[in-house]
Amino acid sequence: MKKFIQTYRPEIADTLRLSIPIVIAQLGVVLMGVTDNLFVGRLLGAVPLGAAGLATSLSFLVSCIGVGGLAVVATLVSQAHGRNDSTAIGRLFRAGLWVAGLLSVVLGGISVVVAYNFDRMGQSAEVAKLAGDFMLLLTVSILPLLVFVAARQLCDGLRYPRVAMAITLSALVLNAVFNYILIEGIGPFPAMGLMGSAMATLLSRGFMATAMLLYVYRADLFGEYVRKVVDTRPLTDEIWTILRLGIPGGLTFFFEVATFSLAVVMVGWLGEAQLAAHQIAINMASTTYMMATGISSAAAIRVGAAVGRGSQEGVRRAGIAAFVLSAGFMSLCALLFLTANDWLVSLYIRDNATVAAFAASLVIMAGFFQLSDGIQVVGVGSLRGLSDVNVPTVITLFSYWGVALPMSYVFAFPLGLNVVGVWVGLLAGLTIAAVLLTMRFFRRVRHINPTNVSDAQLAHSAY
Repeated sequence: MKKFIQTYRPEIADTLRLSIPIVIAQLGVVLMGVTDNLFVGRLLGAVPLGAAGLATSLSFLVSCIGVGGLAVVATLVSQAHGRNDSTAIGRLFRAGLWVAGLLSVVLGGISVVVAYNFDRMGQSAEVAKLAGDFMLLLTVSILPLLVFVAARQLCDGLRYPRVAMAITLSALVLNAVFNYILIEGIGPFPAMGLMGSAMATLLSRGFMATAMLLYVYRADLFGEYVRKVVDTRPLTDEIWTILRLGIPGGLTFFFEVATFSLAVVMVGWLGEAQLAAHQIAINMASTTYMMATGISSAAAIRVGAAVGRGSQEGVRRAGIAAFVLSAGFMSLCALLFLTANDWLVSLYIRDNATVAAFAASLVIMAGFFQLSDGIQVVGVGSLRGLSDVNVPTVITLFSYWGVALPMSYVFAFPLGLNVVGVWVGLLAGLTIAAVLLTMRFFRRVRHINPTNVSDAQLAHSAY
């Protein structure tokens, strides 16, 4: 144990340093949607809040394919950096921006189709109209969002994640200001009501994309990658590589997000009290999950850098450090959920004993699946560092849609476990994903040739 601690203490410390700014940046993006809902709910009421929440959730579900898909660029950049290949880094950066544009068109088209079909989702006419208009404006903001995500991959891949963190936090403040001004109509600005909140998101994302591009192109840190363009060949190969590796990664993210979205629908069939309790518990679990995603991103970057150096031992150590760090953090969260569940629920609700009772039991369930959730997301990130994305996509599809959702339905309805049954199914799916993804990572590490690690070897999963 002492030798293990001596060996992995610097590895874990480095992973932690890299992951903290990424966690803050990712939380900032999520909190923008929370900010929109807070302002809409307080200033406009329940119906606009419901419409905005519905549109925001579905817009995130669509755009997460692009956000998750572009994350592979940071891994490829870290691999190229490990090889000291500055030309490849510059080409990957430019190719990432092209892919962001392409995905914006495709995902924007899907978003428009959804926006014009809210009336087919069983919503009231007023909610369908408001949500459709809200989502159309959010559709426009997909482009600046993905441009920001693509540009930040250069910073993250080169281990400068604080850039995106600072820009995201600034945008979060601007989003709150824009919400207040545009919803209410302060000064020379007309009162836009609900559309003012959507416009605030568009303006905030536009700021994020502009600020990130300006920083990257003007900072001396990145000058050799973005200003000194010495390779003017077409970016076709890099664009195809990002799409080939990124689309499965984006779908992996989509499958997980969609699973929890469908679980909400399933809980809604059980009753309003169960739905409210589920929202309380899932909000807590989602917060801890976002912390683990930062560790996952750090794992992808550190594993990718070790791949670029051709270091099998470096790959193994980077992966183990991320697994240990995530397991330790999520175990502490689990302990909190299991021992302070009633107190945590009281922070959300105090005047409804039925909801509080349901929520307290679900927080205990959330405590049980903390470890599985943290391990599976780090498994995805570590495998992304190896450019292994196809098999993990199949694993997540099987775990979430083949196991979690069917089991959730069976335990909740035929077996009569109510809302707890839904969470039993989610726990089963997350656990299976964690086991299979972890096994996959260590199997891949054993097959790495430490003297000759090629992109082709890592990008294709033949076993």
